[in-house]
Amino acid sequence: MRLEILQFLRNAAGSYCSGEEIARALGVSRTAVWKHIKELRAAGYDIDSQSRSGYALREAPDRLLAAEIEDDLGTKVIGRRIDSHETIDSTNLEAKRIAAEDAPDGTVVVAEEQGVGRGRLSRPFFSPPGKGIWFSVLLRPDFLLPQEAPKFTLLAAVAVARAMKEFRLQPAIKWPNDLLYKGKKLVGILTEMSAELDRIGYIVIGTGINVNIAEEEFPEELRPVATSLSIMKGEKLPRVKFLQAVLRAMDDLYGKVRQQGFAPVLAEWREYTITLGQEVHVIGAREGVDSFDGVAKDIDEDGALLVETEKDGEKQLRRVVAGDVSIRKKA
Repeated sequence: MRLEILQFLRNAAGSYCSGEEIARALGVSRTAVWKHIKELRAAGYDIDSQSRSGYALREAPDRLLAAEIEDDLGTKVIGRRIDSHETIDSTNLEAKRIAAEDAPDGTVVVAEEQGVGRGRLSRPFFSPPGKGIWFSVLLRPDFLLPQEAPKFTLLAAVAVARAMKEFRLQPAIKWPNDLLYKGKKLVGILTEMSAELDRIGYIVIGTGINVNIAEEEFPEELRPVATSLSIMKGEKLPRVKFLQAVLRAMDDLYGKVRQQGFAPVLAEWREYTITLGQEVHVIGAREGVDSFDGVAKDIDEDGALLVETEKDGEKQLRRVVAGDVSIRKKA
């Protein structure tokens, strides 16, 4: 009922609606309307009231509430269900929990704060309350084989890159999915999968975006390696609007994968990457054994990085599926 009242006020576009008018339209008592208005105010909505005129919505909070994210979202699959939380252990963990309860394709789990968020290679991810966008998307791509799953990580990076362009920020993707500004990390993406031998049960794409975190708010050990969109832009960004832009981009890309496969996603990833053509240092699973230097030439149809190395005057392409890749600074 609270969401119906909120939508009623939105439709009024700033004009006053009497409690009696709202109650009659929604089939509830005026007392119930008043109680829900009180709850909306407690959630951060600026709702003006006048004794003879009623209620008017003046401003919505920039909080990651389902009602705000759903408003004018316009996606086909991504966001068909949105679960929003004030605080949570991990949006990925919650997405996997509700996946086991048959949550639908395109479900989004979002939180204002995470307790145990993590990124690639099990690294912890700093996710303070009200400063970033911490969310996971549950997908059920039953039209793909399990070996296709890692490419969804690149899809998520492209979706964030599109949103950055929409907000006049220049995206820069380092293989496979790190978005950087001045060499520091803006975004962390972790893709997890439940699958059988020949089919994907579900995929969970967890994404953490540093939006409005000031430099001094990062832990001291993260300041040399992490940054935020607000630092990049020089001003704060509206988190709800940015998340909506990411979800719309992800929805469009997911539709393209269904119709055309991943080729369009990989082509767009190449437009945003700063890795290709650069000298790189690759750290594999066993540093010192699998580590090597070379030039990043391309990604293949599976999204693996192709690195050209040279030994005894002979060049060869090495395929990098996992590991850390750093861009070597030129002297």
